[in-house]
Amino acid sequence: MEHLTILYRGPLASCDYDCPYCPFAKRRDTPDQLRADRAALARFTSWIQAQDHPISVLFTPWGEGVVRSWYREALIRLSHLPHVERVAIQTNLSHRTSWTSDADLSTLALWTTYHPGQVPHERFLTKTRDLTARGVRYSVGVVGQPEHLSAARRLRTELPSEVYLWVNAAEGRTYTDAEAADWTSIDPLFAQSRHPHPSRGLPCRTGDSVISVDGDGTVRRCHFVPTVLGNLYDDSFRSALTPRPCPLDLCDCHIGYVHLEPLGLYDTFANGILERIPHL
Repeated sequence: MEHLTILYRGPLASCDYDCPYCPFAKRRDTPDQLRADRAALARFTSWIQAQDHPISVLFTPWGEGVVRSWYREALIRLSHLPHVERVAIQTNLSHRTSWTSDADLSTLALWTTYHPGQVPHERFLTKTRDLTARGVRYSVGVVGQPEHLSAARRLRTELPSEVYLWVNAAEGRTYTDAEAADWTSIDPLFAQSRHPHPSRGLPCRTGDSVISVDGDGTVRRCHFVPTVLGNLYDDSFRSALTPRPCPLDLCDCHIGYVHLEPLGLYDTFANGILERIPHL
């Protein structure tokens, strides 16, 4: 196998933020649920370590993972494996950033999201400045809610110019051209997020060189297609890997549509696909 990209989402569903647009806001996992998540992540990390082909991993937890020690430990451990080309995680950056000093920064990357109203501006900006000083590779993003526009503009002026600030279209929201122009002035790639992408029948890398894995090791082509391809831990998924078209009418999430081949986003994001850093 030349290279396999894995999107991993374990049982964790708890978050320390209370964003009104998120169903997992301020949700708490029970101690048993946290133990199950930790065990599932340890099993997954051990499987990655045992492989002998190139792998990249993006952790996409429903909740906030990096506040949990086992996610930090997994990121550090995986970053040092010679066959892991990239390990990244989606995070609200509410955690301390000093743990990154133990990781291989040529492999580690962070997909960070700024949630105005959940964290003071200066606190979040201080975290990004620390990441920059440490040499950590990261992107920053916001959800394109109207009430976030001024905060996003301010953040764009205060972030280093080389740090990409992406904007996710708010779920279910229709943007006028004027509104879209405001967000595009912050994120030149906002057009990719503004409208869901028609995807049925289009070639997509998911299910071939990209897979989704849950805490039990169940493998699907992506998070959004429920069809099971097999299981990671008995290798039954490998025989199911093949180029295939998308079976859905629309794809409206970056971690899905970035793999749609006709969009050409592998060229746009080059080696920053998982952490959402374009080659602009």
